[in-house]
Amino acid sequence: MRQLIIDTETTGLYPQQGHRVIELAAIEVVNRRATGRSIHFRVDPERDIDAGATEVHGMTWDDLKGQPKFRDVAAEFVDFAAGAQWVIHNAPFDLAFLDSEFRLARLPLCGDVHAGVVDTLALAREMFPGKRNNLNALCDRFGISNAQRTLHGALLDAELLAEVYLAMTRGQDSLTIDIAAPGAFAGGGVAAGAATDGSRAKLRVIAPTAAELAAHADTLAALDRESKGRCLWLMSGADAPPPAAT
Repeated sequence: MRQLIIDTETTGLYPQQGHRVIELAAIEVVNRRATGRSIHFRVDPERDIDAGATEVHGMTWDDLKGQPKFRDVAAEFVDFAAGAQWVIHNAPFDLAFLDSEFRLARLPLCGDVHAGVVDTLALAREMFPGKRNNLNALCDRFGISNAQRTLHGALLDAELLAEVYLAMTRGQDSLTIDIAAPGAFAGGGVAAGAATDGSRAKLRVIAPTAAELAAHADTLAALDRESKGRCLWLMSGADAPPPAAT
């Protein structure tokens, strides 16, 4: 699968109020590996940049005068980004700005260019409800160094987001991830107990000992006393004990 990790910086918060993109970056990832291919533009927004936005990314209009206009680089971005799945943190924000720029450049809108969008902010909120899920917080959570990120920048943020996204989704590509195929172990052997004829291996069932059953019963009895007879495990009748190991 070809994916692009995308980030933008802007003159403000609202494209409907005439705010513009000033920086755009996209990093290519194929089959969960960065390919080394990327695209990065700083563009002249043809307008002032809000002071609040400058505090975030550090750029003023004077810094960008003389850079190409977005319409001058838009077609190159579309060619690079077409047919890929886009991975964006807070995707509705970036997509709204890109759609606004594409309209001005008379180019197809985002929905006609990408092959789907992953919003890593929405994904993070599902994984970590009630926690801070901005890019800095996610870098800290996954042990990704962001020491160089004193200000926002589209290319650096896309690089960090690529690492965060791969860490967030590690293990979701296959239900059998980390299960080695026969012959993959040292010496060409197979995992202990694994079937080699394509059939399902027989599971080994370990029954509790009499002492473990007694300890389990004591724990349930204590819970039942503390809940005044409302221990759900006992009420459901689910505590029919299996036979003890001999």
